[in-house]
Amino acid sequence: MQQKNDDQQVVITGLGFVLPGAESRDDVWRTLRDGVSQIDVLPAELTRDVPAGSVSRVGARVRNFDHSKHVPDLPDAFTKRYSREILMVLSAVEQARRDADLTVGDSVTEPQRVGVIGSSSRGPVEWWSQTARGGALDPENPPIDVDQAIFASLPGSPATLSAIRLGAQGTVTTLSNACVAGHQSIAFAVQALRAGQADVMILVGHETPFVPEMLRLYSSPSAGVLSRAQGDPRQTIKPYDRRRDGFAFGEGAVAMVLETRAHAERRQRQPYAAIGSAVSLNEAGHATRMDLSGRFTADLIGKAATAAGHPAADLDYICGHGTATRYNDLAESRALRLVYGEDRAGWPPLGSIKPVFGHLLGASGLLNCAAVALMVRNQCLVPTINCVEVDPECDHDHVQEGARPAVVNRALSLSFAIGSQSSAVALEKVA
Repeated sequence: MQQKNDDQQVVITGLGFVLPGAESRDDVWRTLRDGVSQIDVLPAELTRDVPAGSVSRVGARVRNFDHSKHVPDLPDAFTKRYSREILMVLSAVEQARRDADLTVGDSVTEPQRVGVIGSSSRGPVEWWSQTARGGALDPENPPIDVDQAIFASLPGSPATLSAIRLGAQGTVTTLSNACVAGHQSIAFAVQALRAGQADVMILVGHETPFVPEMLRLYSSPSAGVLSRAQGDPRQTIKPYDRRRDGFAFGEGAVAMVLETRAHAERRQRQPYAAIGSAVSLNEAGHATRMDLSGRFTADLIGKAATAAGHPAADLDYICGHGTATRYNDLAESRALRLVYGEDRAGWPPLGSIKPVFGHLLGASGLLNCAAVALMVRNQCLVPTINCVEVDPECDHDHVQEGARPAVVNRALSLSFAIGSQSSAVALEKVA
């Protein structure tokens, strides 16, 4: 990404969420700050086809969701044709729009200079799963009539329908690149904003992976990434802990409003944070495993910091991908050693939010960045819960003790994905 001047600086002015146990910015912040895991036991209907003992049958699900709390003006004739995923996205986007106090088409914001980018690893798997089965397993997610399911069956519908509601007439598209898609949506949005092609870009990550096919797929012996832990489901995901054995799925929608600083100032909006850089690289190595030496990730961290205009030594916090899998945790820690040297006292804290809301796959990168933006705004680091018996190779600061008031001027979000993908987004406090 090119170096920016003050007019090109891209800032976050709005956030919206529909997440397990948290359907507002304030709910999300409290849940992260207090370290309250939303992972619980899954309904037996969803896991009956998963081999017994193959995985722990838990996940973080959005329960009792009612879109009318967020988009009360949506006609019933529309909602009958929309999936739960689409309704969660529309709700998160409306929250973000209100949070940013954004009105497309007013005297400041021209419709053709507003775009929308979605990110999801698999799109409408709930609808396809229901259709293949001939009905829904989950009473909270009733099936949509096949004759009315054109929108529900398309992976791009959440973004396009959001654009229609917003009145956004600029670029509208959806990315599907596993766990790095959210970061890549930020990168594409920043490029458009800095190049003068847009004034505002709305980003939305969405994922609804709780279908038998997905659970069965990730439970296979060859996958080896879902936790098999027993006991309290809230303690399932244990990043950087020697007892870790994988993650659990999460679901929901995360929306973010990005705009140029000049446009935000014209609207008199105070940003959460600025985007310093967004770097996406392909290791071109192993299809499912990260570079365990840490060299590639160390190079990624250096490139992201340099593109943001500061050395990696100036980072106050790193929000890791933090999946609680052996490869992820070790690669991240080894990368920090290469960047910062052997004296771990000089490393920035490395944390993970996945134990709270689970792994949202294609929405996870955007959620990471939203969490970092909240930490920058509140000048407080959230804890990495369930990290108790730290792996000796990951033995450094993971903010284990609870929420920590701190100076958070510069921070980094990391994301890694199947297909040898790596990405980093640098965020910073707005002066």
